[in-house]
Amino acid sequence: MPGPSGIEPGDSAPQFELPNANPAIGGETMSLRDVLGNNGAIIAFTCNHCPYVVGSEARIEGIASKAASDGIGFVGINSNDPVNYESDSWDNMVKRANRGMGYAYLHDESQEIASAYGAERTPEFYLLDSVGTIVYRGRLDDSPRDPSHASTSELSDAMDEMAAGNSISVQRTESIGCSVKWKM
Repeated sequence: MPGPSGIEPGDSAPQFELPNANPAIGGETMSLRDVLGNNGAIIAFTCNHCPYVVGSEARIEGIASKAASDGIGFVGINSNDPVNYESDSWDNMVKRANRGMGYAYLHDESQEIASAYGAERTPEFYLLDSVGTIVYRGRLDDSPRDPSHASTSELSDAMDEMAAGNSISVQRTESIGCSVKWKM
């Protein structure tokens, strides 16, 4: 059930209300309104098993920490099919969150939110301004599996430009990672 091409920079972010596998951060359920900080939000489509996500975990935690210090909310959303990909089940999401995840980790069991956003890969990031408009969509950097090979930092750069009140110079990149595991 791959979604449409989804939202792009300039579009309003679709609303959501999803259960949180990391309720110590944000509560039992969270909405887009809950995630939006004073200066915006980052919505990260992620999962538990993708080697690109696993290779990026420390950098994702770093960008979540940077977001918090910049007044930008951060949330991970797992939309993978937990039946065919047991490692992405709710129980395994809770286990991952309990290993010290520093952000809310939401479960999109119906895959409606991934479809509405047009999420294609894990990890994939959407940077929103303070009113919920997408200002950047794409990757964290150009080497999600191996940080030593990264030569770009598009998401961080976009955050810096937004914080400085500048327009985002690179608004769209292609995410690099595993495909969202759609239900059959």
